[in-house]
Amino acid sequence: MEPEGVAGMAAGLSGTGPVMIRRLVRGAAAGAAGTTALNAVTYLDMGLRGRPSSSTPEDSVEKIAHRLGTDIPGAEAPRQNRLQGLGALTGIATGIAVGALYGLLEPWVGRGSVSRGAAVAGLGAMAGTIAPMAALEVSDPRSWGFADWASDAVPHAAYGVVTAAAYHAIAT
Repeated sequence: MEPEGVAGMAAGLSGTGPVMIRRLVRGAAAGAAGTTALNAVTYLDMGLRGRPSSSTPEDSVEKIAHRLGTDIPGAEAPRQNRLQGLGALTGIATGIAVGALYGLLEPWVGRGSVSRGAAVAGLGAMAGTIAPMAALEVSDPRSWGFADWASDAVPHAAYGVVTAAAYHAIAT
């Protein structure tokens, strides 16, 4: 039985006990599975609609490098390839990190419910990508139309469903 309330949450997250580590690892693995689902849905959308890939991950990496006072090295094509690779890695890292956080918080936010957990994980991943893009001024979600939101929400919903289902399957 998991602890309830704020005091129980603090007790469950304190220290580095085996239960917390198991939740973290299960969550990271579930987040990796969710990231695979997100990528598959995104690539399916690109294939069906013939749309190009988004440049926002590369643009974010470029802005972060600039803010850190560094530059991504290379001539035009190798530099662009590095940005594309690093942009993809940031998405993978975000998916795994959101999954790990989900694993830590699942007893309180998912409470064993895959549907509730899917909503939390999907919205968490969506916030984990949109907030940095907005903060870096790479994209302004306030200017997005319905198609833009759908192109972002549907893959993140897939992430949430697979992450929560995978976590539940691993944990039982």
